[in-house]
Amino acid sequence: MLIICNWQPSFSQIRDMNALIPMDKSIRTGVLPNGMKYYIRKNNKPENRAEMRLAINAGSTAENDAQQGLAHLCEHMCFNGTKNFKKSELVDYLESIGTKFGAHLNAYTSFDETVYMLQLPTDKEEIVTKGLQILEDWAHNVTFDSIEIDKERGVVIEEWRLGQGAQERARRQYWPVLFKDSRYAVRLPIGKKEIIENFPQQVIKDFYNDWYRPDLMAIAVVGDFDLDKMVALVKERFSQVPAEKNPLPLKAWNVPDNETMMVAVAKDKEMTNTTIQVIYKQNTQTPGTYDNYRKGILNNLYSTMLSARYSELSKLAEPPFLYAAGGYSSLVRAKDGFNLVTVAKPDGGAKALEALLTEAKEFNVLVLPLPELDRARVKC
Repeated sequence: MLIICNWQPSFSQIRDMNALIPMDKSIRTGVLPNGMKYYIRKNNKPENRAEMRLAINAGSTAENDAQQGLAHLCEHMCFNGTKNFKKSELVDYLESIGTKFGAHLNAYTSFDETVYMLQLPTDKEEIVTKGLQILEDWAHNVTFDSIEIDKERGVVIEEWRLGQGAQERARRQYWPVLFKDSRYAVRLPIGKKEIIENFPQQVIKDFYNDWYRPDLMAIAVVGDFDLDKMVALVKERFSQVPAEKNPLPLKAWNVPDNETMMVAVAKDKEMTNTTIQVIYKQNTQTPGTYDNYRKGILNNLYSTMLSARYSELSKLAEPPFLYAAGGYSSLVRAKDGFNLVTVAKPDGGAKALEALLTEAKEFNVLVLPLPELDRARVKC
């Protein structure tokens, strides 16, 4: 394609495209004696604010058969009582300083990781210190009060029932097909209702003790603060987290390719349109290399231009679909994907799918005009 030729000169002076891109020198990074990594960067805008993250390199794929759904429930329990914040005290305190649940305080559990997010004002030292205390408590001081565990069962069951809406419920139906014969097909983060309702409380404590450990953790802090002082605070605070003496090995899970096309049909009474996705699974690229960065630029340009072509088709007097787009994305840690998606008109599924695939095929053999490429460069 023409875009390859246009972008090659940007990398012409790099001798080894497989070399790792150096870390930004403005970022302080290191590994504590217990194995925990840290990444700290000063950023003056917005003023008097900081973003903090605690990332755990374990998600639902680390669950055993009796723990399905407990990585997610464990995330919930971090907000329901720690050594230094009893029950609802943590959320109450943060909301008292203007940190709202959802907007500034949140977390998520995925197949491969669990991440806690906290935004704080930095104009008062005691607030910053307490924020780091909260992250440390999440790392190794969650109390798992028996009453709170039983309360949270109901909360997660309701999440399981309602999901994130019709699209999330649809994903639960087609993900086992997309990830067939892999760990990802049998460890959806929402878990199993019967396990969430009935698991012995020690089982969730076992998950926390096995996987919430410093060698699987990283701390990231970005914001308006004194950089040297923040580095010292992070080192002092998180060096206190004890290292695991006999850590369980964390397995890396693969997603096998399928020899023939697989089809999943997902239905939900709240879905108002027919959405069709065509997903081409691809192996993940080596992260952090110049070659991977270059391919990311090309993929973004390609996705932007292809989606622009679909947008033009949707504006015809008699469009073949209501909406369509295409592009590259990450599916899970073990697999990327090239995705085509269209929203069909009523009773127009076959026509929409044909137009979706035809345009993608024709786009791949075109010599793209420079104005189209230039527009994509601006958007990217």
